[in-house]
Amino acid sequence: MLSIAIYGKGGIGKSTITGNLAAAFAKLGKKVIQIGCDPKADSTFNLLGGQPPMPVMNFMREYDREPETMEEISKTGYGGVVCIETGGPTPGLGCAGRGIIATFSLLEDLQVFDEVKPDVVLYDVLGDVVCGGFAAPIREGYADKVLIVTSGEKMALYAANNIYMAVKNFEDRSYASVYGIVLNHRNVDNEYEKVKTFADERGLKIVGDIPRSQDINDCEDNGMTVIEGRPDCEVSKCFLKLAQKLLEEQNA
Repeated sequence: MLSIAIYGKGGIGKSTITGNLAAAFAKLGKKVIQIGCDPKADSTFNLLGGQPPMPVMNFMREYDREPETMEEISKTGYGGVVCIETGGPTPGLGCAGRGIIATFSLLEDLQVFDEVKPDVVLYDVLGDVVCGGFAAPIREGYADKVLIVTSGEKMALYAANNIYMAVKNFEDRSYASVYGIVLNHRNVDNEYEKVKTFADERGLKIVGDIPRSQDINDCEDNGMTVIEGRPDCEVSKCFLKLAQKLLEEQNA
């Protein structure tokens, strides 16, 4: 099983990258689970036509109990992708990171991975730093690879470095390591060169190069990934190329 945690600065496009990557894996015939680890619970939006599942933490608050079946907290989206959202506490109360930890524990209790038997699991993780519950995909051994999404913007690279350093601190414990950088273009000056320099200085590779694309915006307006809405467009081919690369290197 290939399990990947996707991190990056808030607003950098992690959910867009994750959703399209999930759809790309599905198009390649793989069974996929996508888990949104963000209180906003919007990671799986474009795999489900704009109708995401009830987040796990919301379910527990509303029904005052833990879910008893996977179906209560998941939906199946494009290509058979199983979509789960952790959600978070009531705004201003509680810790969102703890919600992630509680969700992961629940997924084990429900034996979700045994039931679905996924080929690929993607964790779309909130935030600029890897701390507490937001480190759970790495620290608890759920993910074996980390992708860092960044543009060439100064603050995106600053956040990418924070994430890189945090993940590096886990290396001596045999946790996940950074597999590479996904460049999500914002069309800033010398963007590729800036990100390439950043990656080279840390011994990383740019493994995905996603152009800024109106196709993405148009499809998201309709609650779709580009893999579903415009499978033959150039940016869809970029996501498929990244998915194929990840699968090939896993099997190498």
